[in-house]
Amino acid sequence: MEKKVARKKNDAEKISDIYRRIYDAVLSIPYGRVATYGQIAEMAGNRYYARAVGNALHRNPAPDIIPCYRVVNAKGFLSKSFAFGGIEEQQRLLESEGIEVSHGRVDLKKYGVAEKFNPSKIICE
Repeated sequence: MEKKVARKKNDAEKISDIYRRIYDAVLSIPYGRVATYGQIAEMAGNRYYARAVGNALHRNPAPDIIPCYRVVNAKGFLSKSFAFGGIEEQQRLLESEGIEVSHGRVDLKKYGVAEKFNPSKIICE
C-alpha cells in the first residue's frame, strides 16, 4: 500500500513539473504572437507532449496571467474548446493584441513565433 501511495505522489509531482514547464513556456510567448501546441511541448521538454499542453491549458490555474489563448494548433486554428469563454473569447483576446483572426485561424507566418522558438530565460520559477 505504501508503494502505491508513493508512486501516486511521484506521478503527481511529475505531472506538476510538466505543467509548470508548460506554463513557463506559454508565459514566454511574446505579446502579439502565437505559438503552437507542438512548440510549447518542445519548449516544455518533449515534442510529444502536445496533448499534455492542451490538458494543462484547459486547467490553467491563472488564465489572467498565463496567456493560454496565444496557443493555437499546428495550422493556426483556434481551439474549439477554449476553456475560458469559448472560441469567440480566444479570438477577442488575440485581436486585442493586434493578431488578425480569419475564419477561426491565425496566419502563423505573420503572427507565429519562430519555428525553433526557444526563449533565453524562463519567466516564472
